[in-house]
Amino acid sequence: MNFYEVNFDGLVGPSHNYAGLSYGNVASKANAKKFSNPKQAALQGLDKMYALAQLGLYQGVLAPNARPDLKTLRALGFGGSDCDVIAKAAKLEPQLLKACYSASSMWTANAATVSPSCDTQDSKVHFTPANLNNKLHRAIEAETTSRILKQVFSDNDYFAHHEPLPQHPLFGDEGAANHTRLADSYNHSGLALFVYGQDNQSDIRPSKFPARQTRQASEAVARSHMLKTENCLFIQQNPDVIDAGVFHNDVIAIGNENVFLFHEQAFYDQQTSVKKIREAYKGSRPLHLIEVSNTDVSVEQAVQSYIFNSQLVSLPNGGMALIAPSECQKINEVETYLSALKQASNPVNDVIYMDVKQSMQNGGGPACLRLRVVLSELELKATNQSCLLDEQLYSTLSIWINKHYRDQLSEYDLADPQLLEENYAALDELTQILKLGSVYDFQRE
Repeated sequence: MNFYEVNFDGLVGPSHNYAGLSYGNVASKANAKKFSNPKQAALQGLDKMYALAQLGLYQGVLAPNARPDLKTLRALGFGGSDCDVIAKAAKLEPQLLKACYSASSMWTANAATVSPSCDTQDSKVHFTPANLNNKLHRAIEAETTSRILKQVFSDNDYFAHHEPLPQHPLFGDEGAANHTRLADSYNHSGLALFVYGQDNQSDIRPSKFPARQTRQASEAVARSHMLKTENCLFIQQNPDVIDAGVFHNDVIAIGNENVFLFHEQAFYDQQTSVKKIREAYKGSRPLHLIEVSNTDVSVEQAVQSYIFNSQLVSLPNGGMALIAPSECQKINEVETYLSALKQASNPVNDVIYMDVKQSMQNGGGPACLRLRVVLSELELKATNQSCLLDEQLYSTLSIWINKHYRDQLSEYDLADPQLLEENYAALDELTQILKLGSVYDFQRE
């Protein structure tokens, strides 16, 4: 049976703004308080999805979380009508209002960790929504994200859904951004490579910025997903690059099938880590471990360009393509490296640049915007078909975005109660387009 990797991209929500909430994310902090363009952001993300679909790849769509999150604001003591809640929060705790208005669920690489059925012992696709407990604006996503995933992958014969890990620092979980699967093909059992920022039983950790993923969280996910011990590998990210702004592994490394592209400073005790990866990989096709030297691309340039936050995809006609942010073309060393990469002796034979500037300015590149889900033919048929992108859905969503989204948004607009009404109306219509049912709190009350 054929298996396919389906990229499920998060639609950018109508409250997309630059609040600078993500400490440790250099781009997020650098662009704080600037005006955002939610309409442009959503259309850029949608165009990226459609470009991949036109390459012949299966492409899915995930709905954003509803914002503002009034449930959280009410739990924090802001009462009265919806308008009262917004007004009180804006006056007394504007930072909390920003957190509850964040459109960060657009970065679905953090939505969950996914294990394909060819890796799990019960032969089901397993999903664990990330608890994202390192940041308030992200920690409030898990419940709604879980509902959305259950509506997209609802058939219990094929899909197994787990609860997010406990909301405790011991189990900090940032989802697929710290998980890579290496295999000789999508339909063969693969190596689940989990990269963590800190082991809570060790003193090896960054000193400036937080390590968001713990070894304990990664191990818990692997157990829940019924992965074989011999098919799992847990390695530590280099604490120094976390302090340089590499808040997730997918900002310094990327893998697809039998190719793993990573920076020479990506991992703690890199030589040993690379040896472990090579030994743990069991595929019949050779593993291409491509280490990018600091001389070719520095860590700073990697963070500025998000070269490693590109999508590495297998093309239907053979070979692989790197879907890179257009920012890579603005740094000579990065563009030069990518030009050489596609000419070298490895499966990567094309680099396609995409404009996702609105997302990049908030600290997320092409890879941040998607959740990779490997599905068999039967599992693909069991997936919510209304969430799979084709020309008709692309057109429908383009019209929906142009109808509902603002061209400009600032942090001061968050106090406008009209924005709440606009957002909820848009998302209510979206759930009908994607046939998701009532996944949002405002629909269930």
